[in-house]
Amino acid sequence: MSRFIEIVEVGPRDGLQNEKTVLDVGQKLDFIRRLDAAGARRMEVVSFVNPNRVPQMAGAEEVMADLSPDTKLSRIGLVLNMRGWERAVASGCDEANVVVCASDGFGIRNQGASVDEQIAAMHAIAERRAADGGPPISVTFSVAFGCPFDGEVPEDQVVALAHEAAKAKVAEIALADTIGVADPWTVRRRVEAVRAVIGDTPLRLHFHDTRNTGLANAFAGVEAGVDILDASCGGLGGCPFAPEATGNIGTEDLVYMLERAGFETGYDLGALIETAKWMSGVLNKPIAASVSRAGVFPQ
Repeated sequence: MSRFIEIVEVGPRDGLQNEKTVLDVGQKLDFIRRLDAAGARRMEVVSFVNPNRVPQMAGAEEVMADLSPDTKLSRIGLVLNMRGWERAVASGCDEANVVVCASDGFGIRNQGASVDEQIAAMHAIAERRAADGGPPISVTFSVAFGCPFDGEVPEDQVVALAHEAAKAKVAEIALADTIGVADPWTVRRRVEAVRAVIGDTPLRLHFHDTRNTGLANAFAGVEAGVDILDASCGGLGGCPFAPEATGNIGTEDLVYMLERAGFETGYDLGALIETAKWMSGVLNKPIAASVSRAGVFPQ
């Protein structure tokens, strides 16, 4: 089997945003460079949010200033609004990931905006890019499988939002299981339904392992034809505005599963494990990802 699965490393952003230990710019850069050396070719390196609300994401401009453009690594910045887009452009990000919440309850608590307001902001950003230039835009729909405040998020609601993103001609659309409530069968159905309205726009999936279904959901996505998945080294992650949401699926766990089955990822599994162990020491907490704890097989 030679199918390539692209894994977008989100550890420096989603992985760190909910940690009690706040890393300084130097530590963040060390993490990013270790992940780069381990084979990451697309990476969420910063988040252009208000540092008063998410202090773990402070120093975005300083991080970008120290990351010289690299033809091998695409440096992704997360944005929520026009101000975030302007900061991403000014910082020289290679990609901008615009996050839109799929429910009003999560949107108001997380971003201070309803779904309709966020969709309007997304269109405004896409129009600004079309007029003035800027990095490619991906749109990630958070809580696309369930919301901690509004409960179930209907499939037709997610499909309608994805259609809006496709109409904005963004480069990529992602569905995020922000609080880890999806199951493999729902993943397949939702992927098929969204693909029916987004045409050739690439689809990416983002899973959290809150209820131990993350890898199963990733498997379902791959079986449904998705070739792009998010993951976080060491299984770090969580959302400050999603109660009890735990980490993303571990990059090393996902790489192990895929490469054991014959897929290609381009990652150095040993280097990922060493990076996860290093970060465990920095954060003074155990590693969540299983492969970093149990080791690879065969040795």
